[in-house]
Amino acid sequence: MRRLPWIIGALVVVIIAVIATPYVYKAVRGGDDAPAATVSVDGAEEAIGDLDGTWVVVPGTAPNETSAGYTVDEILRGEPVTVVGSTDQVSGRAVVSDTTLESASFEVQVAAIATDIGQRDEQARSPQVLDAGAHPSATLTVAEPVELATVPSDGTTTTIPMEVDLTIKGTTVRKTVEVTLLRTGEELIASGAVPVTWTEVGVEPPSLGFVTVDPTGTIDFLVSLARP
Repeated sequence: MRRLPWIIGALVVVIIAVIATPYVYKAVRGGDDAPAATVSVDGAEEAIGDLDGTWVVVPGTAPNETSAGYTVDEILRGEPVTVVGSTDQVSGRAVVSDTTLESASFEVQVAAIATDIGQRDEQARSPQVLDAGAHPSATLTVAEPVELATVPSDGTTTTIPMEVDLTIKGTTVRKTVEVTLLRTGEELIASGAVPVTWTEVGVEPPSLGFVTVDPTGTIDFLVSLARP
């Protein structure tokens, strides 16, 4: 009879271990990354001035801090994971004339894009994936003029489709992206997620046995702009 409490205790330990293992595993590998940043109206104000002029990328302030990167799904040791890589190393400018966005181009430093796991980031920077050594920057350029007259000035957002040219590893593809725009105070803020199939821009999704990366994903951006 003395063995009964021991056996019951052992069973409890096993059951707890089975239940807890997925959660422990998530904690060890860092857990799923937070979603890519999108325009937020928290603290938004009435816009100052009009849209016309030259706008340049600025760091921005929370929750609308400038960032860019990627989102991709992967299977890591049999478990689905959504991976988000981002960086604040973004530069660029936009020109608006008579409420029309005449041009806009943004550059992202590829080597600065980071996730929650350093080994994953090293793999992403390798020649087989993003090849940050040979192609240190990626660019996003608005391909055609866009009318911005519908962008509100009361601190609310609107979404406008835009044709953009995305360049990664020296390869350019044209995509349509829904861009969310906010005018607040003296800033113009925009965010979007460009859908992409990795191989069309020369990126081979890693498949290393313990991890399989989805063949599609998005290139994400949130840029805060101000007049210089």
